[in-house]
Amino acid sequence: MRRVTLIDAMADPNLFAPWFRDPASWSAWRAFLSALFALPMPDEQLAIYNRCTGRAEPPTAPAAEGWLVCGRRAGKSFILALIAVFLATFYDYRRYLAPGERGSVIVIATNTRQARVIFRYVRALLTGIPMLRRMIERETADTFDLTDGVTIEVGTTSFKTVRGYTIVAALCDELAFWPTDDSAEPDYEVLNALRPGMVTIPNAMLLCASSPYARRGALWDAHRRHFGKDDDPILVWHADTRTMNPTVPQRVIDEATERDPAWAAAEYGAQFRSDVQSFVSREAVEACVALGVRERAPLSGLRYSGFVDPSGGSADSMTLAVGHRQDTVVVVDAVREVKPPFSPEDVVDEFATLLKRYRIVKVTGDRYAGEWPREQFRKLGISYEPAAEPKSDLYRDLLPAINSRRIDLLDHPRLVNQLVSLERRTARGGRDSIDHAPGAHDDIANVVAGVSAMFAKQSNYDMLAWFDDEPSDLLRQEQLRFNRHIMSGGLR
Repeated sequence: MRRVTLIDAMADPNLFAPWFRDPASWSAWRAFLSALFALPMPDEQLAIYNRCTGRAEPPTAPAAEGWLVCGRRAGKSFILALIAVFLATFYDYRRYLAPGERGSVIVIATNTRQARVIFRYVRALLTGIPMLRRMIERETADTFDLTDGVTIEVGTTSFKTVRGYTIVAALCDELAFWPTDDSAEPDYEVLNALRPGMVTIPNAMLLCASSPYARRGALWDAHRRHFGKDDDPILVWHADTRTMNPTVPQRVIDEATERDPAWAAAEYGAQFRSDVQSFVSREAVEACVALGVRERAPLSGLRYSGFVDPSGGSADSMTLAVGHRQDTVVVVDAVREVKPPFSPEDVVDEFATLLKRYRIVKVTGDRYAGEWPREQFRKLGISYEPAAEPKSDLYRDLLPAINSRRIDLLDHPRLVNQLVSLERRTARGGRDSIDHAPGAHDDIANVVAGVSAMFAKQSNYDMLAWFDDEPSDLLRQEQLRFNRHIMSGGLR
């Protein structure tokens, strides 16, 4: 008997046809699915295939990998769910599995909210079709165990949690926007962890779908290497929103283009952004890291400064960095991060204790935090001074310090990853801004940049005059002790 194809199943009223009542609006997706599984295409779909792949000849074998570079609202998440259900229910993988082993169809989303969206699609497709519903052996909050030995599992980005699986298919959604806190390159890390789990399944499939963003990462790399190449087992499909989903009004796209042409070109036109660049290379940052040094104890004869990034305790982390200057090098001595949820008052108390260990009585911090950090730190005997420069300027001034190795960083992986993940964007007026990538955080990087900026234009002797509340004769004694420390080689 001829194997039932996904195109057949989409036309069968007993299978997926109820979800495709308007065939014309799904024509481009049928062309993609036909190309992915090497199915015959009529002339209309072949023309779409040629335009969206840059290829002249139709495929002769199913793709080992498929990469979807499509605009927002194109229907990517639903198609991923559809392919996941089809592969899990219409393919027999048991001959490749050992007794007791289960094959996994893993759908990886950007975050838990996006994972729930895809899981709802999967549930609707499985439970809404009687013959597929009978295959459900067990359902949990994020998995379906099926009677054919396959599990459909929806999760979020982590290269650690996908290890150990036998993977019959892996489908990655919006990987251009995967968060970067634990890894500066989470797309590569997750893909590298997935591929070994697929090697024992001859027809295993990897499918990655995303709206494009910057010209870097796994999505850009796949497009650069494989788009437009005939007979390539890796299929790259590149299409704007309305090509894949003509029900999106053109008016919406036109209005978005008028507001922000670069944003609209990426979001709806599926064009990789040329106005977003990496701020600093990983090699440059790692060259400034003191390997194995997690924190430096306070020393007598040195003057320290602190920079804090306050938070209300519900969304962002609250962070603190402490540093000092040695000759022309800014040394980071301590970094603290408290992740939400937390009590802001308790964190201020913790930070104040650390600041006092380093004899700091005045801390600088984010100027947009309002009055409450001033009040809280003042209660504990520490004055709070708003930063004179915005965050983007702090990062701009940090770059030459990193590139010239005039900053000594702690061995702190999250700090390194946040610095590497920073982006330089060119605004419509031509002014550059530097900030974290979408879905990422920069709370630790911000306070380290703040500490660096505080010392950037200071001389060693200037630092001794910061604490003008101390007696002048004590300051002179400190200066003499500081000079002896320099002459004895205590500073690098």
